[in-house]
Amino acid sequence: MRTGLRLALCQINATVGDLTGNANRIREGIDGARRAGAELVLFPELALTGYPPEDLLLREHFLTDTGAQLHELASAAKGIVAIVGFPERIPGAIRGPAPGSPGPVTAVVHNSAAVLSGGAVQSVYRKVHLPNYGVFDEQRYFKPGEESGVVIEVGGHRVGLTICEDLWVAGPPASSEAAAGASLIVNISASPYHAGKGFEREQLFGQRARETGAHVAFCAMVGGQDELVFDGHSFVLDPTGETIARAAQFEEDLLVCDIALVAPGARAGSKEAKPAGSREGGSALSSSAARAGSSLPPTQPPQPLRAPIPSVEQEVYEALLLGLRDYVHKNGFDQVVLGLSGGIDSALVACLAADALGSERVNVAIMPSPYSSSATQQDARALAQALGAHAHELPIERAMDAYMQTLHSDFEGLHEDLTEENLQARIRGNLLMALSNKFGWLVLTTGNKSEMSVGYTTLYGDLAGGFAVIKDVPKTLVYRLARWRNVAVAAVRGRVPAPIPDSIVERPPSAELRENQTDQDSLPPYDVLDRILHGYIELDRSREQLIAEGLPVRDVERATRLVDRAEYKRRQSPPGIKITERAFGRDRRMPITNAYQRDR
Repeated sequence: MRTGLRLALCQINATVGDLTGNANRIREGIDGARRAGAELVLFPELALTGYPPEDLLLREHFLTDTGAQLHELASAAKGIVAIVGFPERIPGAIRGPAPGSPGPVTAVVHNSAAVLSGGAVQSVYRKVHLPNYGVFDEQRYFKPGEESGVVIEVGGHRVGLTICEDLWVAGPPASSEAAAGASLIVNISASPYHAGKGFEREQLFGQRARETGAHVAFCAMVGGQDELVFDGHSFVLDPTGETIARAAQFEEDLLVCDIALVAPGARAGSKEAKPAGSREGGSALSSSAARAGSSLPPTQPPQPLRAPIPSVEQEVYEALLLGLRDYVHKNGFDQVVLGLSGGIDSALVACLAADALGSERVNVAIMPSPYSSSATQQDARALAQALGAHAHELPIERAMDAYMQTLHSDFEGLHEDLTEENLQARIRGNLLMALSNKFGWLVLTTGNKSEMSVGYTTLYGDLAGGFAVIKDVPKTLVYRLARWRNVAVAAVRGRVPAPIPDSIVERPPSAELRENQTDQDSLPPYDVLDRILHGYIELDRSREQLIAEGLPVRDVERATRLVDRAEYKRRQSPPGIKITERAFGRDRRMPITNAYQRDR
């Protein structure tokens, strides 16, 4: 019996609903894997439709078109076995509400993996564990498969099939497949990113490898889809849980790996589990050769490849770049526009936009009011020039005067307060939307997670826009990313000036909507605030628990009260990129009308 298998992991950037485009990407991946001598190639979960297709799965014609596209795609799978994720409609089967209750009757649909070989669909595996937490809503659409799983034979080896959550859970189907003789468990996935998620997956799947005594191969989706980013980071583990190959993060990749499989019944880690002269687990080929179309004969072992795991700052920055780039491209925008204030948040968003799209596609509006300092205006212009973005000067003082004149009779005798501050933000929002309407530019908002959490934002003002790039980035991380960006540019491009002026990074943050205003007039210090918000929002800590952790009582009570009151604002904010474990929107769904006040 042969003791080796050449495996390819093809992480693609699928677009939800683009059946033809996704099928073409899969077809190219099959061709590249075959040229590299692979016997088995994996594609991500729901690769044919993109993930998540959401209520497209309730449309009969969408499911029918997907099925037709799959069978057409199968004709490309010759001389290789391909595993492709798709939604499988069961002909003639329907599911609906409980008897006597209202509701739609829909088709029975499985989240499935098709086994393509010999120009046809040879077998189908159906996902067993359907996640229904956080960003996931799979029980709304899919019916689970059988826990016994599916084992196929490739090159004389038994291979067990799983999809995403199936391997996050211990036991069947992976344990059933290993008991049936599978020496390789493959997992096709669409696993949304948050900071550190790639390392978390490797650690968890390493435990599954040790439990089953089998190699584990994980093939992931890559790309941005609305709020979600898929980071790729596909990998292969040996039966001890050691990573023997790792694909790139945040880009399409074809990872080809030779693995030394354990013969059925052999003990994982024993001498008979490895061919003579082989490495411990195998070796891998970088994707660049396959993408360039070069051929790798099956007899020539590829070189080892483990893509490095980046720093948190680099990883998050790359995630934001990918999420922004794909949102702009996949939704048909050519250029973007944002308000550039001379503050740290808009500076970071401007850098992200220029890096993701190219500076020629970035427009910035500098919109000073009487309260805008000359220093912040100068910093905004310097940043725009350093990035090469198109700057638009739109002073708002005359518009403010016109608003106040219109409201004079109603406001007469009343002191100025937050109302006049918010008017400035709303004027700026109107101007940005005017540029958007006139030129078709996508408006990028610049609010961070800390501000979004406590409602330190203005409805129809700085919340107005199409995409909230740093919506899930805490303020303290904004500073870290800005500093990293300045250093990273110099490291990559040589001696070039850092684009973000030091004064932006060092200046106390301010909305500049009144004289001598700073954020800390209204909020706790950001290092304290972000600790409170992380505990309250992402970890569901109570006020009592936060105070017991040593956080200041007054700041805890103030911050948590502001979070609860701001829910109605967050519901009206644009979508933004998820980079934390619990983002607003898909992850955290709190009622606006909410009288629960246990800890007050």
